[in-house]
Amino acid sequence: MKELLTYVAQNLVEHPEQVSVTEVEGDGETVLELRVAPEDMGKVIGRQGRIAKEIRVLMRSAAQRAGKRINVEIID
Repeated sequence: MKELLTYVAQNLVEHPEQVSVTEVEGDGETVLELRVAPEDMGKVIGRQGRIAKEIRVLMRSAAQRAGKRINVEIID
């Protein structure tokens, strides 16, 4: 899951080398913390949060196929 989120984020931003994803295990759920360069934050969030929402939908769908629960947080 971490690799998929990293791949998606790196293809959205102008500074892919500054993309980092941290995986935190919780109560039956895995939280993926996405960090990008400050100037790329708008590209990851999108207008009215549309891109961020779609990233979350994609990750939840992939996790569900694997029988896991995933939550994506975008950290500034």
